Amino acid sequence: MDAHLAFRTEGWKGKRLHLGVCGSVAAYRALDLVRQWQDAGLSVSATLTPAAQKFVTPLTFAALGASPVYTAPFDDAQAPTPFAHLEPGQVAQALVIAPASAATIARLAQGQADELLACQALAFRGTPVIAPAMNPAMWSHPATQANIGLLRSRGCAVVEPGCGRTACGDEGQGRLADLREIYLAGLRALAPQDMAGTRVMVTLGPTREHWDGLRFWTNPSTGTMGAAVAVAAWLRGARVEAVCGPGTPWLPAGITRHNVVSARQMLEAASSVWPLCDAGVFTAAVADFSPVPPADAARKFKKSDAPDGFDVHFAPNPDILKTLATSRRPDQKVAGFAAESQGLEDSVRGKLVSKKADLVVGNLLQDGFGTADNTVFVADASGREERWTRLSKTDVAWRLLSWLLSR
Repeated sequence: MDAHLAFRTEGWKGKRLHLGVCGSVAAYRALDLVRQWQDAGLSVSATLTPAAQKFVTPLTFAALGASPVYTAPFDDAQAPTPFAHLEPGQVAQALVIAPASAATIARLAQGQADELLACQALAFRGTPVIAPAMNPAMWSHPATQANIGLLRSRGCAVVEPGCGRTACGDEGQGRLADLREIYLAGLRALAPQDMAGTRVMVTLGPTREHWDGLRFWTNPSTGTMGAAVAVAAWLRGARVEAVCGPGTPWLPAGITRHNVVSARQMLEAASSVWPLCDAGVFTAAVADFSPVPPADAARKFKKSDAPDGFDVHFAPNPDILKTLATSRRPDQKVAGFAAESQGLEDSVRGKLVSKKADLVVGNLLQDGFGTADNTVFVADASGREERWTRLSKTDVAWRLLSWLLSR
């Protein structure tokens, strides 16, 4: 699991996710989902339809720790209660059906409770997450699309199938979606939606300042911290605009991604979405300077062009955080990040003022670049200060958003 997706927060403590598995070659992939949700701190139970049991066995899910594993409503050997058709809805806070077959989708749309999983879904008080997987012709059929549309209108979250070659050899849309999408959709169903109705912009990753047709000036930022912030905000219901420098991590389809290269491109993209946003979290490691290119910048500068060496002049780049914070509306909130080699606390306090931010998160270079976790010093404009030691970047992101919401 990518580091920026591994959300193991206190918010999941005591929570259960129920997984429904339908008949599909993709049924075996549901086993990875069980492990991933367990790694996030969730309890996971499962129901396998009769068709699913042709592809995977209940024992495999039980061996991975899924408990209980349901197979039939009145099978005493499997069902721990005579109310197996009701129990998941009474004890689970999220229901994910992955893979979801055309038959099960039709049952749910029409309220047909002739299988255990369909009964459980109808008795579930929340809104299920449905991840279809089927032949492309079945997925595109008007009946399937009408059923999916009906379920969406009732509030169900649908993780669209992916495109490509399916098990039967056909090409098109119908493959089970990227497991990361399904994993996060399950977490989003459990997360507090305390950011619903807000739009958040996040800048992340490095910038590349090109000098000639081949070479550029940059830094080792991976964008993992910013990606964690973007995903955390999306999990909590926000509409997220991510302005991403080169090499930044994968983000779920629910996040709008704006790919850029240079600092000036990042400023242009951020400026275009900033007026629409309620908050901005500026995590990008923007190059402060860019090299002034040679006369023919598109050509590779060769060794023979300067046999005795050469000097490169650097020009300052725009300060994206300061520029947008200065132009913000009174209702917009701004959080910035600072990486320093020394004098961290004084630098964070100084940047709160100079950048006109509400909140600044700072770390020493050795504590945040290329590491799985982060040790940070956080301060806000009201004088509140805290140090968070060796937290995962997902935990830092979660706490940061909660702090920003409290202002």
